[in-house]
Amino acid sequence: MISTRDRREAVELIEEAVAAGARKACACALLGLSVRTVQRWTREGDVGEDRRPGAERPTPPNALSEAERGAVLAICNSPEHASLPPSQIVPRLADRGIYLASESTFYRVLRDADAQHHRGRAKAPRAPTPPPSHTADGPNQVWCWDITYLPGPVRGMFLYLYLIVDLYSRKIVGWEVHEAENTEYSSAVIQRAVLAEDCIDQLLVLHADNGSPLKGSTLMATLEHLGVIPSHSRPHVSDDNAYAETLFRTLKYRPAYPANGFADLADARAWVLDFVRWYNTEHRHSALAFVTPEQRHAGADAAVLAQRQALYEQARAEHPQRWSGAVRDWSRPGAVTLNPAGAAAQREIEAQAP
Repeated sequence: MISTRDRREAVELIEEAVAAGARKACACALLGLSVRTVQRWTREGDVGEDRRPGAERPTPPNALSEAERGAVLAICNSPEHASLPPSQIVPRLADRGIYLASESTFYRVLRDADAQHHRGRAKAPRAPTPPPSHTADGPNQVWCWDITYLPGPVRGMFLYLYLIVDLYSRKIVGWEVHEAENTEYSSAVIQRAVLAEDCIDQLLVLHADNGSPLKGSTLMATLEHLGVIPSHSRPHVSDDNAYAETLFRTLKYRPAYPANGFADLADARAWVLDFVRWYNTEHRHSALAFVTPEQRHAGADAAVLAQRQALYEQARAEHPQRWSGAVRDWSRPGAVTLNPAGAAAQREIEAQAP
């Protein structure tokens, strides 16, 4: 239904268009209205309000009587059927030779009586939980980490890479390769990374998936001792830890990656060491305005990007005819948010809260 105010505004626009020479049918069509609708609105000279909300509607001849509605409610609320939905109640009544109303009518009667609620001991369905979201505007505020398989020397045998990446700078701040995955190795990797980055007892969030090596009691005790706040993805969801997964793809699609398997544990550790050195100090990350993660982590990217901006400005000044617009933007990227959709959903939930 269209409110009276909106009706008046639409009629004024149409009249203004007609006064300017437009055809009334075209003006109405532009607003998604028909000429007949506008005529009905202005039948009495002024724009009338919609009379449907206040219209008196006679009771349909096939409606249930109050006694019949009471019988439906009594059946639904009886001890025998109190935990059953109408979809279960109606067939049971039919087996006993009783017909009171259709299943849809049962639902409608319960809804009108504010009795259409979850029945039974099982928990009612809940709205999907928004993914955990964290924002970092500097290094060593949010870390993402995960464990991935590395092919071993024999088909079906795997090694395990523990990898920690800083959300803000994308720098690999900790890594180790082991022959198994367990919470003892996870605790050691995290502890050595925290000591290497000298961020004990500072506000640091560690985000991971829900695997047992990533949330075991030994690891949780280590995080509590270090003052690190644990964060985990939603159960059975694979895209809440995108930064760690993306880094694994970068690693496994390197040209030198031994897809046929590493010879042994030492070979895997040596290869990952070379990869980490390349990634942190040589790789120009596209999300960081093409500076290295090490430069971003140390704060040296500001000077690098300022030098690039000055260089482009100088090049345009020397040859302005070669530039049709502004020079390339080498601005420094700002804060980084893990799962921004989750942050937006959480803000919406908070706004709707009483």
